[in-house]
Amino acid sequence: MRRLAVCLAAALLSAPLWAAHCPADMAKIDAMLQSNPPSDPAVLAQVQTLRAEGEALHKSGDHGKSVEVLGEALELLEASE
Repeated sequence: MRRLAVCLAAALLSAPLWAAHCPADMAKIDAMLQSNPPSDPAVLAQVQTLRAEGEALHKSGDHGKSVEVLGEALELLEASE
């Protein structure tokens, strides 16, 4: 029971951290798209789709999934450099 309480407390305390992470990832994606966009139009379209999905998830309150989706967009951008 104590372990469950600790896990629940950790989850509740970490939610604001995830929420703050999303805008930072979106800003990083935006900066990378402006300074060095992918040359492959398919990769660019996929990054833009993932970025929009991540923002929608953030706005809906699903910050864990938003961070995951935005992370995928960042990985694509970094791989295309």
